[in-house]
Amino acid sequence: MAEQPTLLFGVGATKAGTGWLHDYLVRHDQCHMRSLKELHYFDACDLDGAGFHLRSLAAKRAAARRGLARTDAAADPARAARLAARIADCDELIAVVAGGAAAVPAYLDYLTRGAGTARLVADITPAYALLSVERLRMMAALAPVTRFVYLLRDPVERLWSHIRMNTARGLKEGEDFAGRAARLLRRLIAGKGAADIRARGDYAAAIDRLQAAVPARALMIDLSERVLSDAGLNRLCGFLGIAHRDGQTGRRVHEGQSLTMTEAQRRTAAAFLAPQYEFVEKMFGPLPASWQANMAKV
Repeated sequence: MAEQPTLLFGVGATKAGTGWLHDYLVRHDQCHMRSLKELHYFDACDLDGAGFHLRSLAAKRAAARRGLARTDAAADPARAARLAARIADCDELIAVVAGGAAAVPAYLDYLTRGAGTARLVADITPAYALLSVERLRMMAALAPVTRFVYLLRDPVERLWSHIRMNTARGLKEGEDFAGRAARLLRRLIAGKGAADIRARGDYAAAIDRLQAAVPARALMIDLSERVLSDAGLNRLCGFLGIAHRDGQTGRRVHEGQSLTMTEAQRRTAAAFLAPQYEFVEKMFGPLPASWQANMAKV
């Protein structure tokens, strides 16, 4: 009987390098990854998000079907195959998510089907960092070898990247991108909205839950700046039990629309996030220069 692959949960943080992690594993010859990055199975079960995620999957499936209809399969068979696989993955995952908490066996089958001799399968869903200790503990026991990775990015840079992403998603035709982003930042800091963005950037709360639920040997918490280096990549691969493969550590994935923060915005955000800087500094010691530059603005 083939050895069961390691099961990796990439649980965050949002906009802290999880896109790069997924891209690296997709390209790794010892990993088996389905075509969808964020599966959202467990948060759909626990955080009342099943309806939203089912609609999102249906939209992704429709987009893939439109792409396939426009593709000349004879001229570009690789693209046609990718789109067909994405449609099939969406169909299968829709059934899993619709099955709710009782569908854990189907979820595991979804992850491992077609894995062959792969040493690792993965679900990279940053929203899982918001799950309860009880749910995270259950996830940690789903496979003989389970691993969790939580990456931390400079809090101000992570916050601004998340705000830009959410701003772009809700932008109406003719609306000012910079103005809408500024309003979202003001509302977030005033506690009048954007609760999800605040929660995704609460490193202290997420790490407390992870450390309470996941055995230390199965949990890797690190700064994205450190992991996105040759030495960091070597540590990551060792932790995951896969061979080191060179990665494009300087490559940005899902960077989103560019927008520079004003100095006033940066100072305000740094003051709001001061507890997160203090928490991470106590955990890791001296922080990278980019982090310290924002800390100095408090």
